[in-house]
Amino acid sequence: MLVNTQDPLHGITLEALLTELVARYGWDGLARQVDVRCFKNDPSIKSSLSFLRKTPWARQKVEAMFVQMRRDT
Repeated sequence: MLVNTQDPLHGITLEALLTELVARYGWDGLARQVDVRCFKNDPSIKSSLSFLRKTPWARQKVEAMFVQMRRDT
C-alpha cells in the first residue's frame, strides 16, 4: 500500500487542525482570514466543524491556512 507523504494534511483530522488554528490565532484571527459567521458569532469547535464539513470553499481556506501556518513554523 502506498501512502502519500506529500500531503501535508495526511493523518490530521479536521478537528485537530481547527483546534491548532484556534490555539494559534484565536477565533478573531480565524474570522479575519476566513470571513464566516461560525468564527464570529458565539464560535465553538463543534459548530465550526459542522459548517466546514458542509462548506467546501470554507474548508479549503481553513486547510490552506493550516498548511501555511505549519510551513511558517
